[in-house]
Amino acid sequence: MANRCKTAILISGSGTNLQAFIDAVAGGDLDLELAVDFSNNPKAYGLERAEKADIPTVCLPHSDYPDRESFDRAIIHELDQFDPDLLILAGFMRILSPGFVAHYSGKILNIHPALLPLYPGMNTHQRVLDSGDTWHGSTVHFVTEELDGGPRILQGRLAVTPGETAEELTSRVQAIEHKIYPEAAGWVGSGRAKFRNGDCWIDGVVAEAPVVQDF
Repeated sequence: MANRCKTAILISGSGTNLQAFIDAVAGGDLDLELAVDFSNNPKAYGLERAEKADIPTVCLPHSDYPDRESFDRAIIHELDQFDPDLLILAGFMRILSPGFVAHYSGKILNIHPALLPLYPGMNTHQRVLDSGDTWHGSTVHFVTEELDGGPRILQGRLAVTPGETAEELTSRVQAIEHKIYPEAAGWVGSGRAKFRNGDCWIDGVVAEAPVVQDF
C-alpha cells in the first residue's frame, strides 16, 4: 500500500470506534488516511462524528434495497470511488455478502468482543460470565466469509472481575477495543500485518495465533 493507507470506516450507530480512529490519527499515533465514513443508518451519530472531523460521508439505507446482494453492490459502487486500501467495520450491523468480501478480499477488518475463536456471535459478555471464564477481551481479525472466523491479528485481554455485571464488563472491553483496533489497523496500513493465502502474516511470518496484549 503506497503512501498513506486510504481507509473506509463502516458504521451503523454511535461510532465510538470511529472516534477512536479519528483521535488516533489526530494525535499522530495512527498513520492512516480516513477517506470516507459509510453508514447504512441515516440517523447514526457516527456520521456527525465524521463530519466534525472533515471526513467525507456516504449513507445508503439498506431498507431501500430488495436484498443483501444488491445493497452490497451499491456499497461497492460508492466506496470504490474513494479507492480504499482498507475497510474498517466499526459497529457495522450488516452481514456482508460473499461478493462483497471477495471484492475487498484481505482488505476488511472487524473487531469482535471476545477472545476468538471463543464466543463468536452475539451477547458475548454475558456468555463469558455465565461460563465462569477468568479472561475476556476483544479480537481484531481479517474478514472472510466465515462469520467471526477470519485470521486473527491482535487481541486485548483482561481478567474478569468476580461479581461484575455484563454492563461493567462491556464497558471495560470497549475501552480495550478503542486501543487495539487502531493499532491493528495501523499494522495493516504499514504492511506489518498482511492477509495472504488465507492466513494472517505479521512481520513476514504466518501468525499461528494473534498477538495478545494484557490490560
